[in-house]
Amino acid sequence: MTIIQNTTVIQKPLHEVYTFLADLNNHEQLMPENIYNWTSTADEASFTIQNMAKLALRISERIVDKELVCVPSAEAPFAITLRWKLDSDSENSTQATFVIEAELNMMMKMIASGPLQKLVDHQVTRLKEVLV
Repeated sequence: MTIIQNTTVIQKPLHEVYTFLADLNNHEQLMPENIYNWTSTADEASFTIQNMAKLALRISERIVDKELVCVPSAEAPFAITLRWKLDSDSENSTQATFVIEAELNMMMKMIASGPLQKLVDHQVTRLKEVLV
């Protein structure tokens, strides 16, 4: 299991950050430029990663003000779980950690771990920018 993650602190209350992340329609704002053909509902999203693959995700678990878990809703190139973990630092400060857990063989790990780390880094940075 390959685990890729990054954490940021957002100067917003925990519930506000959770509410934003709990709706997959909002996640398009967090995506890098190489994502296109985005379609979403509150619970599902599908998109294409330029020069890579088409992905369809659905929220499989919501723990209010704590965690959101997304898994593929259609066949994916490899087993993958996307997880947002939230903790309250203070009344108006939230620590958000984005974790990707992927079943990657050695070859896929060499190819995909760099782009996946860039995706994680980009999303936590964008979350902080969007929730100003």
